[in-house]
Amino acid sequence: MQIEKEDLDWAVDQDLIDANVADSLWQALLVRKQHVPKFDFANVSYYFGALIVIFGMFFFLTLAWESLGGQGIFALSCIYILIFALTGRHLWFDRGLKVPGGLLTTIAVCMVPLAIYGFQRMTGIWPYGDPGGYRNYHMWVKASWFYMELGTVFSGMLALWWIRFPFLTMPIAYSLWYMSMDLTPLIFGKNEFAWNERCLVSFWFGIATVVIAFFIDRRIRRSQGDFAFWLYLSGLMAFWGGLTLMNSGGEWERFLYFLINLFLILLSVLLRRRVFVIFGGMGVIGYVGHLAYTVFSSSLLFPIALSFVGVFIIFAGIQYQKNYTTWELWLHRVLPESLLQILPKNI
Repeated sequence: MQIEKEDLDWAVDQDLIDANVADSLWQALLVRKQHVPKFDFANVSYYFGALIVIFGMFFFLTLAWESLGGQGIFALSCIYILIFALTGRHLWFDRGLKVPGGLLTTIAVCMVPLAIYGFQRMTGIWPYGDPGGYRNYHMWVKASWFYMELGTVFSGMLALWWIRFPFLTMPIAYSLWYMSMDLTPLIFGKNEFAWNERCLVSFWFGIATVVIAFFIDRRIRRSQGDFAFWLYLSGLMAFWGGLTLMNSGGEWERFLYFLINLFLILLSVLLRRRVFVIFGGMGVIGYVGHLAYTVFSSSLLFPIALSFVGVFIIFAGIQYQKNYTTWELWLHRVLPESLLQILPKNI
């Protein structure tokens, strides 16, 4: 729940708190959250500009760069990294401009895979053969990208140790997601592999990423910045994608898939993370679609029964919203204390 100045003014009007107390509380909250990005013109322009640079250098690199050769790409990338990193450091530490300083540092991290690519192009060091131009990095799954992904993760962690800026987890998260797809040839030791083998690697890698995000979420309060969001997102992409694209087998396996997605929705409530309900919801809808078009394709009552289920879920949501505090207290009484202790602290 976010608190605005109007909320405190309302509390004063209702004689719930004193006006002086409300003013002191608001000033204290401003100091506490002075480094948390706000949705205003300045921060929107900061992030918009940074995303243009990141997409330009990370995704939309033109073929003209390939004409520079490995040495040229490596040298120019290192110059860019140095400029962005030093400018980001100056803004963060010397000027106190945390958001633009953190974004420039993030751009420097996003340049790392290009620098590693240039070094590999220069030296010919590829784990599984030449993967082609840098533009293929975001289109084709190949084990030879592994060093680029590993270097990005390492540099991102180094930058996080240097400055605590949550958006730095974005290039780390996406590199981990890419890595989950490119690791399959390295793990199985062959170039030819079954589709399920790739899905299996993605599945377990995604679980590992979500677990890491959970421990980060548990250790760092969200008032200090959301350092877990991008890891949750990339982990769920890898886990849910691998699970969904596996050859499902029979109806019992598909029903188990449905239960797993229901569990993701439950986790979204326990962890207070909407990203879980998005993936879980897509899985549930996919399973219901399978029932409608395969299992009950000739049933007249199935759409009607499904409509009743949907209305019941909406009604349950209304009741949950009305009795949220009571149900949360009941949940805290029912759940084991050991489980409550390991849940993330959300304030």
